[in-house]
Amino acid sequence: MTEVSNLRLWVLRAAYIFVAVGLFLFIWPAILSHSSEWPLMNSVVSAMLGAVSILALVGVRYPLRMLPILLFEVLWKSIWMIAVAVPLWRAGAMDAERMATVTDIIPTIILLVAIPWPYVWAKYVRRPAEGWPPWRRAKA
Repeated sequence: MTEVSNLRLWVLRAAYIFVAVGLFLFIWPAILSHSSEWPLMNSVVSAMLGAVSILALVGVRYPLRMLPILLFEVLWKSIWMIAVAVPLWRAGAMDAERMATVTDIIPTIILLVAIPWPYVWAKYVRRPAEGWPPWRRAKA
């Protein structure tokens, strides 16, 4: 079943607001008032997350169409936790800076609850690819 209830749509809207407000509070101050010696990767990540914050606001209006924004948030944070945080923690090498990042990532659990996973499965995994394979033509 791929129907998404009105309640779930409002939960999604709340998730988009959560993402947008969080990023506006923590990312935009750095974007608007950085020093001339801003490290390259910090500036790139801040610009990217600034764009995510703006797209999250679009998600308030179009919660299902903008699901890739929430999926992106969940995926990059999950990859970082699995590839960076867990190995450091297991090795007993977790420092304060990385632990602070883990603490910042923990609220992402809210997104895991908000995302309508059956809808994601039906629309992004099970649905046939658009225009693929290239030699196949879409039926009119």
